[in-house]
Amino acid sequence: MSPPNSRDDVTIVRQMYQALVLHYMEAKTQAEIAKELGISHATVNRLIKRGHQLGLVEIKIKSPVEQLIDIEARLVAIGGLQRAVVVPSVSDNPQTALQRVGEAAARLVLETIKDGDTISITGGKGVSAVVAGLKPSRSYDIEVVPATGLVQGKHYTDVNHVASLMADKLGGRAYQIHAPLFADSPAQRDMLMGVRAVSDVFNKAREATLAVVGIGSILADDSSYYDLHPSSSADRLAIERSGAAGELLAHLIDGDGKLADYSLNRSLVSLTLEEFATIPQSIGVASGASKVVPILSAMRGSHLDTLVTDETTGLKILELAEGNAA
Repeated sequence: MSPPNSRDDVTIVRQMYQALVLHYMEAKTQAEIAKELGISHATVNRLIKRGHQLGLVEIKIKSPVEQLIDIEARLVAIGGLQRAVVVPSVSDNPQTALQRVGEAAARLVLETIKDGDTISITGGKGVSAVVAGLKPSRSYDIEVVPATGLVQGKHYTDVNHVASLMADKLGGRAYQIHAPLFADSPAQRDMLMGVRAVSDVFNKAREATLAVVGIGSILADDSSYYDLHPSSSADRLAIERSGAAGELLAHLIDGDGKLADYSLNRSLVSLTLEEFATIPQSIGVASGASKVVPILSAMRGSHLDTLVTDETTGLKILELAEGNAA
């Protein structure tokens, strides 16, 4: 804009500036501005439009979730995921973080499911957090089916308990598995998988439209894997030698997401990872420093369609992945 060259020009420029400040910085209406400046409503409208034309106004919109969207995009760019959902980290308390992740995953489940769907789930703290976060506005004609055998002792390891809670929340029906997660041998595993009551449940799980699963740590001292099979803690050296980096459906997987060469993998009463891969949609839920390596392992193996985690965990995954790529 050229500098004013007459008294009238200076007056107009001053009014334009005042109108812009009152409108954009003080949020006053055009009618209020007209009254305050002693000019017509139409004149105020023209001044504001002219200010835009002269480039006197720059509007910047800062999104409160811009950082989260960037993390999500970078996680997907690593590969192995179709979508990432990252929630803000508002507390250093891991239980609080997992609760918020579970609530976000629960909203995603409610956005995804429809009547007639079958949801296949694992046990675990992550899936339990999803169930706790479910707040449906209506009942769904759905079925909830275990993807693994049963481990009793703790509420979150009992996949039948978690399945029943999810079905109750959604208004659907739960199937129960009556077989342990770990058989005593591969031969016993094959025998259990052949029992009709067990095979019927796994056939349902294979036909699921959605899977919701946890991603387990394995080398951390607080790993829930040792709640699934306590004697495996005495076999820590064999686990380390197998190259295990994480756990998915109780299968130990290595850093590339491939099945680790560990004896208990061959005795699992569970969907195989190949069968799990045929389920059209899968959501993995995990948060915390001990889950960074396991999550990245699951991503590299392309085992999940969607990951739900928190901001701090997401940043650590990126740091690890991008650091390895450097």
